Amino acid sequence: MLITISRYSLPYEAHIAKSRLDAEGIPAFIADEHTINMQWLYSNAMGGVRLQVPEPYAETAVRLLAEDREEDLVELVGADEQACPHCGSEDTEYHQIGRRWAFLMFLGINFPLFPVRDGIKCNACGKISRM
Repeated sequence: MLITISRYSLPYEAHIAKSRLDAEGIPAFIADEHTINMQWLYSNAMGGVRLQVPEPYAETAVRLLAEDREEDLVELVGADEQACPHCGSEDTEYHQIGRRWAFLMFLGINFPLFPVRDGIKCNACGKISRM
């Protein structure tokens, strides 16, 4: 019998988790993927895309998916941290500049007049800069 161990809004999220389980030798299956692909608005109503495993593997699969592997990835690939040009802090995060205005214009006239640009937001000083 298959047990649903997690639910995702989009199919690609479920495939990432399934790949993690496959790498550990745990058989995993994705349910409702094609329905959500065809009609993505039904995702919340249907409970999303379900990741299922056989009952004996359920506990191990939940534990594996709960692991935080960010440090391993940073060690393997490295981190591309950008320093804030205003204060020099490396406590920054990705930020889209102009997204709010583009969204509001799209709602008003069905056309996004404002371009959306990539930027960084400094968590230390609060300033937003272009990349």
